[in-house]
Amino acid sequence: MEKKPILIVMAAGMGSRYLGSKQTDLFTEEGDLIMDFSLYDAWKAGFRRVVFIIRADLEDALRAHLRAGAGKKMETLFVRQELDDLPEGFQVPAGRTKPWGTGQAVLAARSVIDAPFAVINADDYYGPHAFQIIYDYLREQVDDDHYCMVGYRIENTLSAHGTVNRGICRAEGGRLQSVEEHYQVRRDDKGEHEGEITGLTASGRLTVLPEGTLVSMNLWGFSPAYLPVMEAGFRSFLSRTLRRNPLEGEFLLHHAADRQVRAGEASVAVLPTDDLWFGVTYREDKPEVAARFESLKDQGVYPRVLWG
Repeated sequence: MEKKPILIVMAAGMGSRYLGSKQTDLFTEEGDLIMDFSLYDAWKAGFRRVVFIIRADLEDALRAHLRAGAGKKMETLFVRQELDDLPEGFQVPAGRTKPWGTGQAVLAARSVIDAPFAVINADDYYGPHAFQIIYDYLREQVDDDHYCMVGYRIENTLSAHGTVNRGICRAEGGRLQSVEEHYQVRRDDKGEHEGEITGLTASGRLTVLPEGTLVSMNLWGFSPAYLPVMEAGFRSFLSRTLRRNPLEGEFLLHHAADRQVRAGEASVAVLPTDDLWFGVTYREDKPEVAARFESLKDQGVYPRVLWG
């Protein structure tokens, strides 16, 4: 019997710029987390099984919260992202405290992923359309070398309170060609590029990013066959990073897929959405995000009590 797609929720982030735990912060008078809205949208789209990738210190609070909410409608599983969960032959370098990145986070769930799966961040709001299009793709089109990602218009993903990092996507014919990480992305408020969206490439070059540019917000879809590809990619990453950047290097979710695409070994469908992404990169983002959730409930997009 065909297995329904699984939702993977990455909830182990440290929230260093937010100065607190974004995963367990409440954003409505009804006591909703940001992820509750994603879980509701995912449930409406058809997802019935959710795997939460967590830190040990968050487990009790998240389990209690979900028992009273999404856990009444969806099967929930929990796995921990551990710093020492490394391939044989590798060890955590002295002084390393930072998690190894979103790629290693998903690998933490490898023992429970047995169906096509979508991946999201716990502290991002993606919108109902995004979950429906990725669920439909996972049910109908994903296979061992055909993946997908939801692409957001860059102007729908910025923070008014500081710069952000964004994976800038280049696509042709609806297929991903590459993802290039850009840093310090913002809408400039003065100088030569006033009013334009700019960001720095890995080499430090300032680039202008036109409105409509598609970006990855970590909403990807894969078959289980991607897991061994990621495991091999993680080993290669560690071999390089433990020499060059042992304390800060990160293995990101899309790194192995990007290499496959460039080598012609896999294809990634870019599923565009006009849904408005929002999240809480900075503590100052919280009032605006809370107001948006209140407005969405007032408009009837969500019921006042999500899981009532």
